[in-house]
Order: sequence, then structure tokens, then C-alpha cells
Amino acid sequence: MTISQFENLKIKGVVCNNKTIIYLTNYILIASFITITACNRGNNHAKPVNIESQAFKEKLIDANKMYVKQESDEIDRYVEHHNWKMTTTGTGLRYMITKKGTGEQAADEKRAKVNYKISLLDGTVCYSSDSTGAKEFLIGRDNVESGLHEGIKYMHVGDKATLILPSYLAHGLVGDEGKIPPHASVLYELELLELR
Repeated sequence: MTISQFENLKIKGVVCNNKTIIYLTNYILIASFITITACNRGNNHAKPVNIESQAFKEKLIDANKMYVKQESDEIDRYVEHHNWKMTTTGTGLRYMITKKGTGEQAADEKRAKVNYKISLLDGTVCYSSDSTGAKEFLIGRDNVESGLHEGIKYMHVGDKATLILPSYLAHGLVGDEGKIPPHASVLYELELLELR
């Protein structure tokens, strides 16, 4: 099935969008690879897949690289659509400072207190300090998204910033088992209130 054929496809009443197409493509790719490598052409018995084999690892790495590229392209289109001038780091984090503060710069081992709004790229607001209060975490240590640990270090007290975390810097393959779905890029709007 081609991508254009996916556009009008409905699965359990849900219209497939670009993210669904990416998930289905990746699922089909990995499932096809496992099926092909598990088949034994000499007889009708399936061999177990040797996940230690170098060829299998290389195929998984290639599939992951393809997904990361697709996600990166999706984020780039989102940024371009909003006419934002964002900086992209070596990890794939996008950030921009929207209001300059005059305080101390964030660094590892500092306790940061932030106001925040976390949303998906489709605009769905997942979490906000408006309803939960400011968030505090130890930079480089606490159990928050790795992209947040990275992004906060570009900020000074008083700064406001927008960060876009690719899924692998946010909640990855499983989401947060709450409001953030699997494979979701997330948009953080942050204000760094204080450092201790």
C-alpha cells in the first residue's frame, strides 16, 4: 500500500494522519523483517530470530534511523509553519529563547523551578503549571525528560523559551502512559523562575 492510499484509510473509525502512517510504516517494516529472517527456506519450520546477529541489529538501526529522520522532518515542517527561528542541537532538540532574563544561567546540579506548558505538535495541551503548579527538578539528575535537562541549560533565570523534544528525548516508544502517546514529539513552553 502506498502512502497516498493511506490518506483516506480509516482504522477503527480513526482517520490515519502522518504520524499514524509513520507508525504503520515502521511496524510493517519491522514485522516484515522479522518474518523474512525467521523463515527457513529449506523446510517449513521457522527458525527463531537471533537478535544477537549483526545483520538483525543493522536492520533495526536502519529502521530507527529512518524513523528519526521522519520525525525530524515533521518537526522541521512544524517549525517552518510557525515561522520560528529555532536552534537545533546535535541531539535533535530545537529551542528558542522568547524572552531574555537577567539571572544566573542554569547548569547541572542546580535545582530549577519552572512554569511550563507541555503540548503535542497537534496543539493538544497535556500538562501545565497553570493546573499543577510550578515544577522543580535537579538539573542533570531528576527523572524528567532528557531533552528538558538539555534545554534548560540554555536558559537564564527570567528567560522564557520554547523547546521541541523529539520522542527519543521525551517519552520515547511508550509515551508517559498518561496524556503523551508513544512516539510523540513534545513542545515545552518554559519560564525559568529560579535556581538554587
